[in-house]
Amino acid sequence: MNKLSIQKRAQILGMLVEGNSLRSTSRMAGCSINTVTKLLVDVGQACSVYQDKTLRNLPCKRIQCDEIWSFVYAKAKNVPEGMEGEAGDVWTWTAICADTKLVPSWKVGSRDAEVAGEFINDLADRLSNRVQLSTDGNSMYLNAVEGAFGNSVDYAMLVKIYGTVDGNGQGGRYSPPVKCTGMTKESLIGKPEEKHISTSFVERQNLTMRMSMRRFTRLTNAFSKKVENHAHAVALHFMYYNFGRIHKTLRVTPAMEAGVSDHVWSLEEIAKLTD
Repeated sequence: MNKLSIQKRAQILGMLVEGNSLRSTSRMAGCSINTVTKLLVDVGQACSVYQDKTLRNLPCKRIQCDEIWSFVYAKAKNVPEGMEGEAGDVWTWTAICADTKLVPSWKVGSRDAEVAGEFINDLADRLSNRVQLSTDGNSMYLNAVEGAFGNSVDYAMLVKIYGTVDGNGQGGRYSPPVKCTGMTKESLIGKPEEKHISTSFVERQNLTMRMSMRRFTRLTNAFSKKVENHAHAVALHFMYYNFGRIHKTLRVTPAMEAGVSDHVWSLEEIAKLTD
C-alpha cells in the first residue's frame, strides 16, 4: 500500500464507500485484493481514531438509536466448532442526530446488555447538553440509558405492534410472517415531546449502511470474514457519511451542519488520515 499514490488510494476508497466488494474493487482498480484489504484496515483504523477524537462536545438536541444485524464468516446457526466468538451474528449499534443527521456514535458487537451499556455510555460522553432520546422497544436500552444519563435526558421508546400477514401466519420466501400493525409511544425518563418520539431517521440510516457497504448486503457471498475488518469498514463508512458526503436535504455534510467541520472532505483527505 505504501507504493500507491494518494489518487489511487482515493479511487479505491471511493469504490468501497459506494458499495463495492473487496474483489470487485481490486478488479476495477487493477490491484490485488490484499492491497485493498490492507488499505481498508489502515484507513478504517485512522477513521475510527479521528472520529473518536473529533466527535466530542456535540450540540445535538434529538438523538435516535437502533441496531442493525449482519454476520461474520457464518450465520450463528452455521458457526463451525471451535470458532465461537470469532464468527456468527454481529450487530452494529448506531445513533443519529435527527437535526444534523450526524452519526456521533456506533458500536460493533453482540446484541446484549453489556454492549448496549458501552454504546450508550459512549454516546452520552459525546453530548454537550440534555437531549431527547428515542429508541425502539429493545428492553436493553432502558438500563443502559439510566446508567449513562441518569435523569439528565428525555427518553422515550417507540414500541411497534406486530400481527400476522395472513390467517395462517405465513410470509413470503424472504419476508417475515408478521407485519407492523401499529405502534405506541412510551415516555420513560424526563419529559420527551411526543411529536419527536421517532426512529425514522436511524432506520433510514440502516438502509444507507446496507446500500453503502457490500458486506451488509443480504443474500451475497460478500459478507465479512473477520470481525476486525467488519469494524474497519463501518468506521470508513461513517467517516465518509459524516464528513465527505453531502446530505441531500441539508446541502452540506452532517459534520458541517453540526459545526464539527468547515468543508466537505475529499476522498484524498480521508486517505491521508493514515499519514
